[in-house]
Amino acid sequence: MKLKSFTAPTMAEAMEMVRLELGDEAIIVSTQRAAGSKGVRITAALEPADADLAIAEMLEESSQSSAADAVKAALENHNLPPRLLERLVNAARTSDITDPTLACVAALEAGFTFAPLPEHSAPRPFMLIGPPGSGKSIAAAKLAARSVLKQRHVGLITCDNMRAGAVEQLAAFTRIMEIELVRARGPDALRKAVENATGMFDLIVIDSPGLNPFRQSDLEFLQALIEAADVEPLLVMASGGDPFEAAEMAEAFASIGATRLFTTRLDTTRRLGSMLAAAEAGQLALCDVSASPHVASGLSSISPISLARLLIPQAAIPEKHGETFLTDEAPAS
Repeated sequence: MKLKSFTAPTMAEAMEMVRLELGDEAIIVSTQRAAGSKGVRITAALEPADADLAIAEMLEESSQSSAADAVKAALENHNLPPRLLERLVNAARTSDITDPTLACVAALEAGFTFAPLPEHSAPRPFMLIGPPGSGKSIAAAKLAARSVLKQRHVGLITCDNMRAGAVEQLAAFTRIMEIELVRARGPDALRKAVENATGMFDLIVIDSPGLNPFRQSDLEFLQALIEAADVEPLLVMASGGDPFEAAEMAEAFASIGATRLFTTRLDTTRRLGSMLAAAEAGQLALCDVSASPHVASGLSSISPISLARLLIPQAAIPEKHGETFLTDEAPAS
């Protein structure tokens, strides 16, 4: 995989640099906050990735109102915070696109960044962080399973020694996938585990304990884990929560290095306002989503089109008639 790094003050500017130099097919393999939180550094590659966009479409009758009004009505149903709602509706209105779903796509492209996780290989381990009960262990197992099914070598490390049964739950999945689960107690043990795994695997996934983002001691411990090795923290949050709480949590986790948002439990919620509020508040790139309790299925990359389909359900995306979007993706084969 040929890699190139880009540094910019914001995630959106860095993603634009990637698009301009490498094109729309570039894969974001790593993101991190620059020293002192003074910018974002993205590592990208041109190797094609198999994008699994098989997110179930939710159907409803077409609205007779204007595209912007339809977008507004849909986003209100998803309980978006008022300021974010207004910004996205304005973006849909100024796009001059008559189809509501495509107008929503344009608004999402203008308001968010999308950086799906690589399925084949990554230069840095991914550490899944987040509040208790967000689904980190299942997400770690899903990421490992997806790569194993593509014949990749995966390393799995757990630092979750706090929740009763956490290690046993993850170990049950790794035995099925014939992956050795490495246990690390604390930052020093994690550093050694990552050093021992470096160069041996295509992908390394680290599961961390669920910690309280509003408790300073918890954040400090989590930051010590993140700084113990050269890892990329991924914020894992369950969908369907309160948007304002989700936004505050995302800001807290972003302050210790999270740059992407992995959303779980899309199959058990109808409102995605907390997902969008968290991404905006933490300036996080939307990456993958989980929509099934089964380890071997339900994991998909998220794109403006697939997200718009969830926000404004329709039977099909109409033809674009010459309209183009920065992050359009080809359908999964």
